[in-house]
Amino acid sequence: MDGEPRVPEQRRPGASAEGGKDAGSSAGVAVEAGSARPAVQADATAGVPPLRFSVLGPVRARRGGELLSTGSPQQRALLAALLLREGRTATAAELIDALWGEESPSQALAAVRTYASRLRKILDPGILVSESGGYAIRGLGEDALDLAAAQELATEAEKARNTGDLCHAREVLSRALALWNGEVLAGVPGPYAEAQRVRLEEWRLQLLESRLDMDLEQGCHAEAVSELTALTAEHPLRERFRELLMLALYRSGRQAEALAVYADTRRLLADELGVDPRPGLRELQQRILQADPGLAEPSSPQPEPAAAPVRPAQLPATVPDFTGRAAFVTELSEVLASGAEGRVMAVSALAGIGGVGKTTLAVHVAHQARAAFPDGQLYVDLQGAGSRAADPETVLGAFLRALGTADSAMPDSLEERAALYRSVLDGRRVLVLLDNARDAAQIRPLLPGTEGCAALVTSRVRMVDLAGAHLVDLDVMSPDEALQLFTRIVGEERVAAEREAALDVVAACGFLPLAIRIAASRLASRRTWTVSVLAAKLADERRRLDELQAGDLAVKATFELGYGQLEPAQARAFRLLGLADGPDISLAAAAAVLDLPVEDTEDLLESLVDTSLLESAAPGRYRFHDLVRLYARACAERDEWPPSEREAALSRLLDFYLATAAAVYAIERPGDRLVEHLEEIHYPGLTFADRHTAQDWLYAEANALLAFVQQCAQGALLRRAVDLLWVAKDLAESGANAKQYETAAVALRDAADAANDPRTRARALTTLTNVHLVAGRFEQADAEARLAMELARAAGDLAPSCWAANDRGIIALYQGRHAEGEACLKEAIESFRLDRNLAGEASALCNLSRIHLAMGQSTSAVELAQQGIVIYDRLGHTLRGANGRYALGLALTGQRRLEAAVDRLTEALEVFRDSRQRLWEGMTLFRLAEAHLAGNRPAQTAALTEQALAVLRGIGGEWRRGNVLTVLGRALSSLGQPGRAQACWQEALTIFEQLGSPEAADVRLLLAPSATV
Repeated sequence: MDGEPRVPEQRRPGASAEGGKDAGSSAGVAVEAGSARPAVQADATAGVPPLRFSVLGPVRARRGGELLSTGSPQQRALLAALLLREGRTATAAELIDALWGEESPSQALAAVRTYASRLRKILDPGILVSESGGYAIRGLGEDALDLAAAQELATEAEKARNTGDLCHAREVLSRALALWNGEVLAGVPGPYAEAQRVRLEEWRLQLLESRLDMDLEQGCHAEAVSELTALTAEHPLRERFRELLMLALYRSGRQAEALAVYADTRRLLADELGVDPRPGLRELQQRILQADPGLAEPSSPQPEPAAAPVRPAQLPATVPDFTGRAAFVTELSEVLASGAEGRVMAVSALAGIGGVGKTTLAVHVAHQARAAFPDGQLYVDLQGAGSRAADPETVLGAFLRALGTADSAMPDSLEERAALYRSVLDGRRVLVLLDNARDAAQIRPLLPGTEGCAALVTSRVRMVDLAGAHLVDLDVMSPDEALQLFTRIVGEERVAAEREAALDVVAACGFLPLAIRIAASRLASRRTWTVSVLAAKLADERRRLDELQAGDLAVKATFELGYGQLEPAQARAFRLLGLADGPDISLAAAAAVLDLPVEDTEDLLESLVDTSLLESAAPGRYRFHDLVRLYARACAERDEWPPSEREAALSRLLDFYLATAAAVYAIERPGDRLVEHLEEIHYPGLTFADRHTAQDWLYAEANALLAFVQQCAQGALLRRAVDLLWVAKDLAESGANAKQYETAAVALRDAADAANDPRTRARALTTLTNVHLVAGRFEQADAEARLAMELARAAGDLAPSCWAANDRGIIALYQGRHAEGEACLKEAIESFRLDRNLAGEASALCNLSRIHLAMGQSTSAVELAQQGIVIYDRLGHTLRGANGRYALGLALTGQRRLEAAVDRLTEALEVFRDSRQRLWEGMTLFRLAEAHLAGNRPAQTAALTEQALAVLRGIGGEWRRGNVLTVLGRALSSLGQPGRAQACWQEALTIFEQLGSPEAADVRLLLAPSATV
């Protein structure tokens, strides 16, 4: 029959029948009893939930949430055939051929009629109609058929991709692919269903290829490798998947594996089909061999070139070295164009910190737009940042004179001058640049009132109360723009010779255009200076603002203008908030610094945002520009009285962070008594209703918290800072914050050593032990843990004694020192029991389980892990309960109880993902891969190990990566991909040899020519 679905295009179900016949026509056929017309469907089905059908899986019909019985396999085959006709009529002969092919039974026609009659009874009236000697399904609602929905989504994705919106295209295409639910037309017999299964599966694979292609265009290389590895195992002869896998591996830095994929593909195609890889695959191999730069990253569209400069009138001269800001130039030009075309009187208001380049940008844009305003361009500096702002009445007088109004005709009052100004502008096309405005009230009388005119406004204050204005917040330059501006002023030759030093200079300037211009001008006028000399001068934060002045330009003077206009409460907030290190600060943390209620704090901070001295980084978060922070600290040292208030503000913030992080630790680890061993605090923190909210706070606050911890590595703050880092230990295992956590841990360790405080040293070493463990640096971890135990005992501090012994036990496991590890863990168990720390005891029991498993004692390994899980579950300890299930999964794998092992590990994986524990997520994926490999399921093993490699990027250390690569190689070898397997083992061997790990010997055996997996 000819009713195959036209993929990807499909006519809407309910479209008119072939030949132009009306859906209700029954010419030449007797309508069966009980059949109904679509015209009466609305009345007959009023209030009834709509019907929905699925064919991208088992054939099903639903009414609302109710699953309808679609009868026998042949009856479902009839329903599927009609649904896939997309509203067109299928004759009885076509249906018989679809259901039975050439071997139809003698009563086939009667059977078709019976199936149709039964389907009518379960479907809505008017859905299944009889006409022209056949049947059709009509009148279905929007997206009633999953295939139609998939085709619509695929079309939408294609349109989005063609317009360059890859993010939306990927999201829509993923939704389309999610509509598949197993095998298409599952369990449906007949040749027609089989043909459609093949066709729709091919379409699914094409959509999948398209989505994966966009994944790579968006830079998701590592994530795509796992999926592509599984797909190449499932579809070994599909070359496009192989091509995408090669590209993903190459962009992930795995060139040897990428080339091995090509070698495996060429061998497979030759063995199976007797052909060579297609030209595209061969070309990609050559480009990889040549390290073609075009493969490194997907290309991005270039911005449209800015329009050529145009002639000004009253406008100040534009700077000859105007640099960057292309997006803002385009945005503002488009707004001005709307005014020039007479659609509206356009107003754009630029706001930003002093020195960010508002005037430079506005003048540049105004020059470009002047041809669109042939009747003139007006300019005035309103001096709004100073103590004596320009009077609107005076400005209007100057504007009216410039527009040809005689002094004798000049009104006296502000209102009369504003009215005359608007009248003079009526019918003209004039651009008005109002620079350095104080507030909206100052500029309202100066705005043109007619179409065809436009106004550009610059101010340090956001003009939120200027009705109809297009608001633009101007930020600092990008690093590339900043370096380009610096180079234009200093000269290409001097900068090219010291590019790194030049980058240091523009970074020290905070990418602020005024600061860059001052620094570059100083260097340009001093031929004996090198760029490195200037960089060294700016490296001293306490002297930086003093260095950034040249002639009548000075960054500090620019900031002083804004600071001098603040109210006393605003000025205090500005000074104190600048004291804390960190990229930004939350509203609650700022309230602690200021010792004010959150509501009052928010009012103060928002008022500082309005003055552009503070930035709103995100809802509820605020940040300073780097140079503004330095200025705020200088103001605090100069103006904050008494000076002890500075130390008190930092102490309150540290108390707030410690109290809140301790609350996160307690809700994540119920029953863990570490929070009872922390330093005393005097300022409260936040409380949380559930662990997800607690986790959200910790990860949102991570960068600010870790920067502040490092700042507190001194004096009276040191002990609390160490405790804060300890209770925030989840950040060490998260991946995104691991490096910053390590930097803070090293700083605190060094500060504790300098202070010669055994208690603080022991705790700092305990945090550093965890850092080394996560990174796979086991020798360093053991040395730190050993010293931590000695110091803790000397100080009589039980908490680090317990945890250091526990850490030493797991380190010994990794290093193969099983008897020593068993002794350490038994000591840890006793110490935890002495401290009545049930959660710690459970942790040590689970670690001891792993030691026993390594010693061949699998029965006791299972029992110990189960004991730990019982304790965790009794405490309601979800996260560490997952660690217990992880240990139990390993023990069950050791007993070859593989299904149970996979179940426990899967339970653990869900919790680790939910808790954002990347290290544990990656390692659990690896352990699942080991279990599947033990069960001789290499395809699943390969997919899981690829997922583990993607998750463990940047965390876990090379030793763990080497283990994952070894298992991946075993899986690939079993899948018939020996070239790629060898590449994995070779990389693993390199890792183990560099680390001096005993695993190197096992990998050498795998690489031996006679090795069998």
